[in-house]
Amino acid sequence: MTSHPRDTPQFYLTAPSPCPYLPGFQERKVFTHIVGRRAREINEVLTQGGFRRSQTIAYRPACEQCQACVSVRVLVDEFSPTGGMRRVLRRNDDLVGTEIPNRPSSEQYALFRRYLEARHGEGGMVDMTVLDYALMIEDSHVETHLVEYRRRGPDTAVHGRGQGPLVAVCLIDELSDGLSMVYSFFDPDFADRSIGTYLILDHVRRARERRLPHLYLGYWVRESKKMAYKERFVPQERLLASGWVRAT
Repeated sequence: MTSHPRDTPQFYLTAPSPCPYLPGFQERKVFTHIVGRRAREINEVLTQGGFRRSQTIAYRPACEQCQACVSVRVLVDEFSPTGGMRRVLRRNDDLVGTEIPNRPSSEQYALFRRYLEARHGEGGMVDMTVLDYALMIEDSHVETHLVEYRRRGPDTAVHGRGQGPLVAVCLIDELSDGLSMVYSFFDPDFADRSIGTYLILDHVRRARERRLPHLYLGYWVRESKKMAYKERFVPQERLLASGWVRAT
């Protein structure tokens, strides 16, 4: 029997399943485990190669007749918000994001459930239990943290934290060349604030403050309305067969 060290990734291919983005299409994914001493190094290389992380799994589409899923990353130093994006920033100026370790809480899970039921009631994640959620947040061998958003309060200027109920949460991987937005969710009552756009804008700022050149947004699918928002964050680079290509 041939054995492989945990630090050497082995790749596997999933069976076909319905595509979550394009009705009538089938998807397949290639995946590997991100564990061991080289987990962070491997995750960085794979992220730069178009993979996404979910817990200790890195995956990317490997569909036989479709290349619709395109990895995108914002060019942080050159990014400038549009007039509409500046209005979104002003509309959410009363929110404060606090970075914390990637530890789950009952408050997060309650908000996560409300978000799924309002926005993704028929998606595959709607059946996630509190244990599933905890694993999504804390099962990581790479540098990962959460950002919790709450309203600005009277003591925020003193201790830098928001106060009151949780409004939004982002799960973030920190790479040597950027931040990767793994997953985010928010209070559906705040949907009219374009809070999803706000979370991306806030992480562009966080990447810039760290002097990191990229913000990884995951996959963009031209034909999918739910993915259309990602193309508004330009300039960005898209991963094509020839490598990362600038799009403006």
